Amino acid sequence: MIDAWESLASLLVASFLASTLIPVSSEAALFAVLRLHADLAWPAIALATLGNTAGGLTTYLIGRYIGSKKPLTQLDRVKRYGSPLLALAWLPFVGDGLCLAAGWIKLNWIAVTMWSAAGRCARYWLVAQGALW
Repeated sequence: MIDAWESLASLLVASFLASTLIPVSSEAALFAVLRLHADLAWPAIALATLGNTAGGLTTYLIGRYIGSKKPLTQLDRVKRYGSPLLALAWLPFVGDGLCLAAGWIKLNWIAVTMWSAAGRCARYWLVAQGALW
């Protein structure tokens, strides 16, 4: 049987990769970990949130330091609503654009991190509820 630490490490990696352009399902990874180790719900949610937020911040940094001169489709929305919009950074396809735009316009990285982590944690908490039902 897979050791709990191996499961959590795999979840951390999967959740990081899922927040990049690599098509990995962090929700499926969390669900699987919780089916094997139901007693690790909170550590699993925390690690999934950490990994996914770190991946989002990687995209933020790309937008901040490497951006091009072409306008971004999410740029106007992020300028208008600011960091709280990053609570939706977990959304497929849209979330990467939000993180990139936040970096592009140089939103405060602490606010971006907090809002992004809050949205991602809420999502993982809901997935955990389904896994533990």
